[in-house]
Amino acid sequence: MRERRIRMSARRVMLTIASSFVLAGGCLVMTRAASEKTQEKAERSRVAFSHDLPRLMGDKLSVTIVEVNYGPGESSAPHSHPCPVIGYVLEGTLRTQVKGEPEAIYKAGESFYEAPNGVHMVSGNASDKERARLLAYFVCDQHSPLSVAAPENKSVEEK
Repeated sequence: MRERRIRMSARRVMLTIASSFVLAGGCLVMTRAASEKTQEKAERSRVAFSHDLPRLMGDKLSVTIVEVNYGPGESSAPHSHPCPVIGYVLEGTLRTQVKGEPEAIYKAGESFYEAPNGVHMVSGNASDKERARLLAYFVCDQHSPLSVAAPENKSVEEK
């Protein structure tokens, strides 16, 4: 009888140990799954760009988002924007240069800021084989055209 009790106690101990391992394993699996979900959520959203805006009149603010498409090798004539612009490249590679600054190349997934009234000497597709697409996010405090010809172009056009 005593031997039987010892076997039953040993079985209980073994079952308790086995249950502990099962519970620990389950907790580990649940923790790992929760960790993967957290990581997955973190990858769903990210801050793509952040930049302080210049002082704007708050009573007339408006936002306009423009999709710009450049075919292979295409570019825009020199121009300026009276409002600050945040650009986000959706596809391809964009080549830009604001007067007085070095030329910059932006690839899909990259963002950039353009100060108001900067003269864009270069704005176009950096590739002659693939198209480029970007979103231009204008934050304006006045009603005016989003783009205007560069001052140098205006004087040439007027002559």
